[in-house]
Amino acid sequence: MLLTREQLQDRLFALHRASLELVKDTSLETLLERIAATACQQADARFAALGVLADDGTLLQFISVGMQDAEIKKMAHPPVGLGLIGELMNTDMPMRVPEISAHPKSAGFPQHHPHMKSFLGVPIRAGDKQLGQIYLTEKNDASEFNADDEMIIQMLAGYAATAITNARLYEQMKQRDLTLTRRNVDMGLLNGIASALTSSLELDEILNKTLGLVMNYMKVEAGDIFLLEDDKTTLRMVLHRGQAAEAFWTRNIFLIGEGYPGLVAKSRKSMIGGHLASDTNFLRDAVVEAGFQQIACIPLLAGENLMGVMSVATRATDPFDERSVQLLTAVGTWAGLAIENARLHANARRLAVLEERDRIGMDLHDGIIQSIYGVGLGLEGAQLTLDEDPQTAKDRIVHAIDGLNQAIRDIRAYILDLRPRQLGNEGLFIGIKRLIAEYRANTFSEVNFTGSDDLNELSQTQSLALFHICQEALANVAKHAKAKNVQVAVWTTVDRVLLEITDDGKGFDIEQIKASIGHGLANMQTRAHAVGGEVDISSTLRDGTTILVWVPRASKHEIG
Repeated sequence: MLLTREQLQDRLFALHRASLELVKDTSLETLLERIAATACQQADARFAALGVLADDGTLLQFISVGMQDAEIKKMAHPPVGLGLIGELMNTDMPMRVPEISAHPKSAGFPQHHPHMKSFLGVPIRAGDKQLGQIYLTEKNDASEFNADDEMIIQMLAGYAATAITNARLYEQMKQRDLTLTRRNVDMGLLNGIASALTSSLELDEILNKTLGLVMNYMKVEAGDIFLLEDDKTTLRMVLHRGQAAEAFWTRNIFLIGEGYPGLVAKSRKSMIGGHLASDTNFLRDAVVEAGFQQIACIPLLAGENLMGVMSVATRATDPFDERSVQLLTAVGTWAGLAIENARLHANARRLAVLEERDRIGMDLHDGIIQSIYGVGLGLEGAQLTLDEDPQTAKDRIVHAIDGLNQAIRDIRAYILDLRPRQLGNEGLFIGIKRLIAEYRANTFSEVNFTGSDDLNELSQTQSLALFHICQEALANVAKHAKAKNVQVAVWTTVDRVLLEITDDGKGFDIEQIKASIGHGLANMQTRAHAVGGEVDISSTLRDGTTILVWVPRASKHEIG
């Protein structure tokens, strides 16, 4: 029976009010239930249902109204898109059927399904895409649904399409907002890790900051870091943060392949443990007794080199999500590189200390020790002339006192800044002349010096190197050569400044001296190489020694 105008108008008003409520609902699950309930009410049906399609056109959700939960549970499965439901999924037009079982597409009902006779189905469409369908069965007080019911439900399907689209857009927006929030949290962690790893080269500080940031990000109660020992087979725990420290420290050493840290170190892949109490790979009973349920372990890698393993543990039962584990794996790579850099920096500092010790020893040997040795030679000369020429002996003693005072000043200079000051600001030419004067005063040899004082192209470092080499060479002549004559010459070529010291002393065997090279000759070579130069030593037994040194000469363009 068709509706009167007043009845139709009342139903349209009711449908309008219902549609206003539909578009307010942003929860998709709740919205689907309300659409089915509204359809049931508007068409005066005993049963209603709403099917929602997935992107591939299959039935994704099926919401029913009118059946009890107990009835639904008795059925083996919800509808899968066969029979009239499947027919409606593949059409754009509504379907009205007075007798479901009589329709040629009817697939029947599953066991325990209520008996249904009349049927009204309307597609829910948005543009040219079908979103789902509204199903109504068992018209109350009538044998079948009429044209007015079909029209009202078609209008409801239009409202439903808009409401479903809005709800899906809202869900997508929430998901995007959640994704952006997570990405911001991830970026915050990565930024914090980057700041921590680049702000310091101290290993302890790097480990503490990194573990603290990771624990805060993962919202866990405890964490620790194991580092690989030099033997490459042992992992030793170097840091624990958080709760139950005593429980974690009860087992602080693992071998590669042993326990969670050892397995991660062996595979170099992250490892998650979700039920520690029953996990045979987890070998720290005290941690389980402290209530911890889960652990995540990640390798700390620097390229192909394993630095250690980081672990975070929690008493919570919610599993670690894959996104967090992937992010931690990236953090492990960053932290591994930072650990390697910190170790390289520590090694470089140790090497610098060793090099500084060598330099101090070389400067002491070439400078202060040689000066004191010269004073000793002068005093020996004074002793020999004390009876024959008291005045000369007195002059030698005065000179020795001056030499000792200079040595004291040099020692003070080392105490203050560890730098020798024997060359001062007088330049290489004057410095060599002073060395020759001291040599003459402390020995009985004659020294002939030739050279130009035009050595402005040399840097202070180069000048100091040549000065010390000359000082060492003259000291060796005085100590070992027993020479009567010494020649010292300085000259320049287009690209070099050369220093040559020749004596007519007893000489030595070059091959033998190479096998047991002393500090003096080794220091000469070290000093020359340090400024880009070279030393050539030639000597013949009973026929003297020649030491030739050169350093690069800067061009005028380089000087200017």
